[in-house]
Amino acid sequence: MSRIAWIVAATLLGASIAHGASDDQSFVTKASQGGVAEVELGQLALSRGNSQEVKAFAQKMVDDHSKANAELAAVATAAGASVAAAPSAEQKAVAAKLEALSGAAFDRAYASQMVADHEKTVALFEQEAESGGNAGIKAFAAKTLPTLRTHLEHARQLAIEGT
Repeated sequence: MSRIAWIVAATLLGASIAHGASDDQSFVTKASQGGVAEVELGQLALSRGNSQEVKAFAQKMVDDHSKANAELAAVATAAGASVAAAPSAEQKAVAAKLEALSGAAFDRAYASQMVADHEKTVALFEQEAESGGNAGIKAFAAKTLPTLRTHLEHARQLAIEGT
């Protein structure tokens, strides 16, 4: 994104992150979209899932990502960044596909999606933890990574088991 495009986007978003921290705003946007999506998909899994393992994992996603979303919002506000209030268009499309499923088919698709989502999320948080510009946002990413890695391993186990 060019400097001018960033200034326009920051103004439109109401973001006031210091010059040079557009990557931090990008991280906050992607992380908050992902967090909201994880909560929504977790709630969907609680109602559509078949296995107790999937429902237990889904509850963990709702709990952990709700907590992380609140922490990110506080850190982002302190940094002058804006969090997303809704998932991305791509994440909404995934939710729509999952909504069409139920039972064991839902469980398999949800577990597979959780692996894919958490692989992307871990990579995003690793990048921010290593090279983020804002100390608070960078620290949040580093602090949250172990939980995300645990989620990824649990999702992989669900996918392997075929729930």
